[in-house]
Amino acid sequence: MVIFPNCKINLGLRILRKRTDGYHDLETIFYPLPWKDVVEVITATDSPKENVQFHASGLTVAGNPADNLCIKAYNLLKAKFPDLPPIKLYLHKAIPMGAGLGGGSADGAFTLRLLNDKYQLGLSATELIELALQLGSDCPFFILNSPCSATGRGEIMEPVSCNLAGYKILLINPGIHINTGWAFSQLNLSTPPSISLKEIIQQPVATWKDQLVNDFEKPVFELHPEIGAIKDKMYSNGAVYAAMSGSGSTVFGLFKEVPEIDFPSEYIMKVFMSLIFRKAQRALLSTIWALQIHFTAFDAETRRNVLRVSASLRLTISA
Repeated sequence: MVIFPNCKINLGLRILRKRTDGYHDLETIFYPLPWKDVVEVITATDSPKENVQFHASGLTVAGNPADNLCIKAYNLLKAKFPDLPPIKLYLHKAIPMGAGLGGGSADGAFTLRLLNDKYQLGLSATELIELALQLGSDCPFFILNSPCSATGRGEIMEPVSCNLAGYKILLINPGIHINTGWAFSQLNLSTPPSISLKEIIQQPVATWKDQLVNDFEKPVFELHPEIGAIKDKMYSNGAVYAAMSGSGSTVFGLFKEVPEIDFPSEYIMKVFMSLIFRKAQRALLSTIWALQIHFTAFDAETRRNVLRVSASLRLTISA
């Protein structure tokens, strides 16, 4: 079974207070975008020594594989369902890491969803959210995966109406990895404004610039002025709104039309179209998925190559 974890951006991000458990209370608006990884799970039938045979491709995933959120997601469910069989897990990374896009969180949460569906575990959305929170503060969002307001650590979610149809969303990732722990340590917490982010996003997008803020921008821009320069360049080239996502380093801008902007060649640039174009994109990708079904009789390596091509098509369509 295959699933395609997508990224998110934050429309505003306020860090309200540090809690006694060491975490922080926050307020944000999560908004999903179709920049996607690929996760495939196959039941292992060769009496493996390990419960998870992990294989990664695409962008390099640093660190110990045992720390990967996909494997941690399996282990959470294995503890709850001891009869869960050993698996082969294939992860193809396309979403940059340490970029404020929640790619790793999405991979972990979507793995929970995939395993729940594949092995008919019967977990509700609420139960999946509780498990996802054990993986990370961003993970619960990807169980719902639709625009929502989030408070608490990010697990208290409320669907919101946030219609960006008519806007093109430009994402620029400069390839700078931001350590989230460091970013939190640099914050000077202050009394939040009286108006909530939920209220702000109901106002015209043209009014967001001075109200819809990300508290991480100040310390990150001070350490890496080139990230702040991306935001400035978006505004000088006609962005109606621009901000950093999460703790960085990706910056996004909302445009009526995206102009030619001269960014360094090593920066990753993605443009996501309005809602109408995204519906057309989903229809095309459904066709691609239908075609993939005919490859099920092929060997595992051939099927993985098909999935990589599909992932590439997804990125090309959204670029």
